[in-house]
Amino acid sequence: MLAACRSDVPPSVVETQPPADSATATPPPTALPPTATPIPPPTATPVPTLAPPADPLDRFAQGQRLGRGVNLGNALEAPREGEWGIVLQEEYFRLIAEAGFDTIRVPIRWSAHALEEPPYTVDETFFERVDWVIENGLANGLNVVLNMHHYEEFFSRPDAHTERFIAIWQQIVTRYKDMPDNVYFEPLNEPHGGLTHDRWGRILAETILAIRRIDNYHTLIVTGADWGGYRGLANLRLLEGEENYVCTFHYYEPMLFTHQGATWSGNGYQTLGVTWPGPPATPVAIDPEAAKSSWVPTWFSQYNTLPIETNPAGLKPIRDALDRAVRAGEQRDCVLWLGEFGAFEQADMQSRINWTTFVREEAEARGISWAYWEFGSGFGVYDRAAGRWHEGLLKALIPDASQD
Repeated sequence: MLAACRSDVPPSVVETQPPADSATATPPPTALPPTATPIPPPTATPVPTLAPPADPLDRFAQGQRLGRGVNLGNALEAPREGEWGIVLQEEYFRLIAEAGFDTIRVPIRWSAHALEEPPYTVDETFFERVDWVIENGLANGLNVVLNMHHYEEFFSRPDAHTERFIAIWQQIVTRYKDMPDNVYFEPLNEPHGGLTHDRWGRILAETILAIRRIDNYHTLIVTGADWGGYRGLANLRLLEGEENYVCTFHYYEPMLFTHQGATWSGNGYQTLGVTWPGPPATPVAIDPEAAKSSWVPTWFSQYNTLPIETNPAGLKPIRDALDRAVRAGEQRDCVLWLGEFGAFEQADMQSRINWTTFVREEAEARGISWAYWEFGSGFGVYDRAAGRWHEGLLKALIPDASQD
């Protein structure tokens, strides 16, 4: 997912020009014209070398180490923690560890807490909040994945924000470079929009080089464009010389099931009553607005009528998607991590349990570690209001989970 995709000039290199008054003065009239000096060919920009640490980590072991995880979604990824209804509590880390999870993925909207202009300083108070999250995760024996989430301006105007994006990551790794090796860095969640495959490949390469000048030890978690899905893995280019990485992808298909009723997904996803697997016992009537879509009516026609073997909400599409992810990983010699999967609360709980169980089992059968989306909000495995786990959903993820 990252083949040799460097820019010609490393981001830290500044090309200097001679001052305006340094031009050669006109010789006096009696002087002989200067002898022409051959212009030497330009010196090639050296290819940056990623010096490995004295005791490098095994990326395959690092990927398997992630095991079974959960996302701390809707907290630090909100514009301000609490605006999306959840503030992280110390007890959450204990609950997650005691239930049997190995890893927490921490989605973070760093861009909302950094200066807009150089040097793009990240707010110290916010950094201290992230410190607290890492400390509580590690104290409870959990692996911690830090990512950059919801940098919306970067998606819409990547060229204008690349410098800021990299500068923020330089600050992050400078602060956490001495953390244990079960702290991971994930440069960006779900690249899309202006971050095409080629552009994201170039920027990711520059970002990795900038990170490795500061921290050449911790494992990086990288993803492709196209919203970080399994299709994007096929176009992810791996940086030549980089050895310590895990490749991640997200999976939410069929979206008309997992995102039914999610207002942020648009009118096409407002049909409720979609069960999994299909076909339903009673045909589902399409929401009138969704029916205006060019593809939704066709999907529901197949969903309502086709047997499970060929149904778009059947078993085969999930198996096929995971197989494609595995092939992409094998071609790039990388271990895979399913960094997000989940079904929104508008789906019936039994269908959520069915789908989650199947995706988790199929991922594990292929040796893929995973992190469920998410802990305690709309997709949540934990009911914060009731102060207890959704038992069936937790068992779908961790069959031998403890709920004490």
